[in-house]
Amino acid sequence: MAARRAVDLSVALGALELANPIVAASGTFGHGDEVARVCDPSRLGAVTVKSQAPFAWAGNPPPRLHPAAAGMVNAVGLQGHGVAHWVDHDLPGLRERGAKVIASIWGHTVDDYRAAAELLLPAVEGVVAVEVNLSCPNTSRGREVFAHDAAATAEVIRGVAAADLGVPLFAKLSAGVADLPHIAGAALEAGATGLTLVNTVRALLIDAVARRPVLGSAGGGLSGPAIKPIALRAVHDVTHAHPGIPVIGTGGVSSGLDAVEMLLAGATAVGVGTATFVEPRATLRILDELTRWCAKHGVSAVRDLTGGLRWDQA
Repeated sequence: MAARRAVDLSVALGALELANPIVAASGTFGHGDEVARVCDPSRLGAVTVKSQAPFAWAGNPPPRLHPAAAGMVNAVGLQGHGVAHWVDHDLPGLRERGAKVIASIWGHTVDDYRAAAELLLPAVEGVVAVEVNLSCPNTSRGREVFAHDAAATAEVIRGVAAADLGVPLFAKLSAGVADLPHIAGAALEAGATGLTLVNTVRALLIDAVARRPVLGSAGGGLSGPAIKPIALRAVHDVTHAHPGIPVIGTGGVSSGLDAVEMLLAGATAVGVGTATFVEPRATLRILDELTRWCAKHGVSAVRDLTGGLRWDQA
């Protein structure tokens, strides 16, 4: 507790102020208060909930998850009951536990995204931001095209912004593009407040004996420690090209030291995802480790780490 008092953990993502930089990543903390029952969300900077469409969606056929070297591959496929159901049945429980909630939306078309945003309007006072998931690789219709094309990315963000939710919008982008800073710039120019970098990385697991893909939908998304170097590079490249933009750096964070590295790369806040599957309270442990690291190394304010990477050879 002494270390916690000695370090100012607060961060600002544009107008969004968080008590600390640790954010539960979308798809890993449940739809509502499932994980919050064992991991106090009021201690976290924010909780990003599972992405919801303006309609119910069954997701992909099983198997949906499988371990991989230094992580896992998933193809859940964004299963959910839809935004309206989430607003009525899942958001209240999470709010009652003191969470700062970041809603996350997706769709097959620009109109779907706009409709999802409009369905959030009755509950917008209960969320602190909205993540626009443009980049999940796990749907049969290849929705990742939005995050792979600057014009398509901008069109979706403009559609969501037209709903006039009055809260910050974060575009969730993919590292699997030729020019991520260009895509990021398109999202920002279209009205995104900031970015979530990055989503899972497209991957394939094979059962050699059966000569078939391991997962029910064939390919999926790789997450966990294996993608941390990719996420660090993405965060650095984008924040170098667009100085001062708020970024939630996500991908492979499983320790306080990982969080420090993500901040040094340029992130303003740090998303924790796959680690929660192994350890439901991982976000809280990582927060404590980050606090102790800062105290040990004389960092009085965690926000001072953002973009602090040194490229000199001294």
